[in-house]
Amino acid sequence: MAEVLLFHHAQGLTPGIHAFANDLRVAGHIVHTPDLFDGRIFASIDEGMAHINETGFDAMRERGARVADELPAELVYAGFSFGVLPAQKLAQTRAGARGALLFYSCLPISGEWAFGPWPDGVPVQIHGMDNDPVFAGEGDIDNAREIVAKADDAELFLYPGDQHYFADSSLPSYDAEATLLLTRRVLDFLARI
Repeated sequence: MAEVLLFHHAQGLTPGIHAFANDLRVAGHIVHTPDLFDGRIFASIDEGMAHINETGFDAMRERGARVADELPAELVYAGFSFGVLPAQKLAQTRAGARGALLFYSCLPISGEWAFGPWPDGVPVQIHGMDNDPVFAGEGDIDNAREIVAKADDAELFLYPGDQHYFADSSLPSYDAEATLLLTRRVLDFLARI
């Protein structure tokens, strides 16, 4: 059994995020799903990003990081798109991390915006669609490939398609087949750590 801190994407803590977390719970894992938007759910990524920009990216990322202060150190950090910001920061900088699950986004591990190299002994899975204009088109896929090349236990899984939020069953971008495979891979990952 693993304990997971799962951060939502820019549209908020949607029913689809709850459903994904519940799938992990049914498999016997403890899953925390903090609501960084205080109950707000946005109809589009653009609306959610406008809210994040109003609050400030750094402030929102730090709000997510502070959630971990109330939890044990031995967590798997998971994030969907925007939620990757606090998840990846915690996985790379908080002592005791047991692993990371990064969905639709991936931050660099070198350069000005990086939290530093990927830490030894922290396994990571990264999931995205091969033609997603954000994941594949804005450089996240390259960041993921760098982690896979440099970390001792890292996997990148690409799914055919062009949707960004493909594993959120409450959104039109949902891809049931890709999500089934993603969920199986995530459960295998959690079972081995």
